[in-house]
Amino acid sequence: MELRQLRYFVTVAEELHFGRAAERLHIVQPAVSQQVRHLERELGVELFDRSPRRVVLTEAGARFLPEAREVLAAAARAKAAITGYVAGATLRLGTSTGLGDHLDRLMERLAPQVRVETVSAATRTRVEQVLDGRLDATFVRGPFEHPELQRIPVWDDPLLVALAARHPLADTPEIALPDLAPYPLRLTERRANTPLVDLVVGACHEAGFEPVPGPVSTALGDTLAMIGSDTSWTVVYAAHARQLRSARVRFCPIAGEGLSLTTALLVRRAAPPPALEILLAACEFDDHDS
Repeated sequence: MELRQLRYFVTVAEELHFGRAAERLHIVQPAVSQQVRHLERELGVELFDRSPRRVVLTEAGARFLPEAREVLAAAARAKAAITGYVAGATLRLGTSTGLGDHLDRLMERLAPQVRVETVSAATRTRVEQVLDGRLDATFVRGPFEHPELQRIPVWDDPLLVALAARHPLADTPEIALPDLAPYPLRLTERRANTPLVDLVVGACHEAGFEPVPGPVSTALGDTLAMIGSDTSWTVVYAAHARQLRSARVRFCPIAGEGLSLTTALLVRRAAPPPALEILLAACEFDDHDS
């Protein structure tokens, strides 16, 4: 069993698509398929249920995934111990709004090995600071391309609907987007968070309605305070919602496949941070971490 095979397996498990996994790994698809097949033969089980339309983890694959991630994380820690990245060195990391408890768990994992300095600023500012070396890496959401930067997906951020505890839909186990059509939607300005606004408004259009625009607020705390007093609604990242406490607001899942944005790390292609492997290993969250 090789670390390469485990890395390929984990990547396919996260993408559930051999082609996308190959793109993420920067190798050709046949090589990914071949190494995963070698791993399956060695283990004596099939890790994926493959069909022309989809790829899903088998029961054995789902059991194997967290163990594979742990082996890769241990290997990253071992490698870092002999590559000159000394304990106490500083990782300058750009953060974005709504990381919630993901950031807490990340810091807890990094604390024994890496000293972290976080910078919270507008996306454009953080990207510029990665480009000029003031930041080692930054989190971003949604698609992003720059010839000098590598985008590395690290996790998906599901969105929850936030509405008043006394809202007519507050006790609904899962809210269908069309049910929200009569109620005002409070979102930030598109220029402030283009991926989020486009995702939510686009989903409303696909559900067959034009969202009623509510008042715009730049601070989530202010938005939630106002939502607690009326029938408007907004969306909040699930990781952030887990840290928010309010008797006046409910956070409800979205019915069907829901909505989510991918969070990724941006690093310089020519000079990735020495602690990158440690950082990526610390970002490996599974369902039991939520």
